[in-house]
Amino acid sequence: MKDGKKRKKDDSKADGPMPEPKPMKGKKYDKELRKLQGKLCDLQEWVKKTGYRVIIIFEGRDAAGKGGTIKAITERVSPRIFRLVALPAPSDREKTQMYMQRYMAHFPAAGEIVIFDRSWYNRAGVERVMGFATEKQYKSFIERCPEVEKYITSGGIQLIKFWLEVNDEEQKKRFEARIEDPLRQWKLSPMDLPSRERWYAYSRARDAMLKATDSKHAPWWIVPSDDKKRARLNVIAHILKLIPYEKVKPEKIDLPKRDMKDEYDDRASLRGRKFVPERY
Repeated sequence: MKDGKKRKKDDSKADGPMPEPKPMKGKKYDKELRKLQGKLCDLQEWVKKTGYRVIIIFEGRDAAGKGGTIKAITERVSPRIFRLVALPAPSDREKTQMYMQRYMAHFPAAGEIVIFDRSWYNRAGVERVMGFATEKQYKSFIERCPEVEKYITSGGIQLIKFWLEVNDEEQKKRFEARIEDPLRQWKLSPMDLPSRERWYAYSRARDAMLKATDSKHAPWWIVPSDDKKRARLNVIAHILKLIPYEKVKPEKIDLPKRDMKDEYDDRASLRGRKFVPERY
């Protein structure tokens, strides 16, 4: 009887809501990020050596943390290997092109990883919700998108798609921080405040998009991003898991000595030039 009571008590605990994890401390985050960024450097060398091609898409609600996550990925690697693409609104000329055309112009060549900060999925998100695309254009995109992505992956490009999801209260806090902080106001786009107002319209658009375009060859990976630090680490760790890279043995580098045949006082030759004032 005692065992039964104890079991019942334990079961009730298991059925209750899981407590929210505490925010990750800065020191732990910095340590883990440094390790993961070292592995991204290993990935970079392998991609360069093998000619591998990758596209990584970041989508999500406004203020979900896409920019900070991308920065954590790219700040220790070469922009020649990890290329960031963040396209503005289409020009009048681009509006007359095939919809995917302006995105394909940025697809990776051998030895490149292209990161899209928002992508062709604009048509299923902001364009649909804000009325920038007709229902006919939206349906055409949703029907053809999996076929286009199948074409991309069958051509040898690995396609990784992340959706960053932030909750209502956290998004509100982040928007308020942008409004109040002059150093963050540049992050407020013309679409941010309308997107806040149309929260549920974006939720429905998200769900319809995921249902139509989550495929075996290009699945969606959902990233809870209320805790920015954890989200960044989880995304990088998952990229490293998804790409089948191996550590490449680095070539030995010897720093050459200066040729002293043409030695002259090259500091003295700068006298009289305009120098930046040393205010610090």
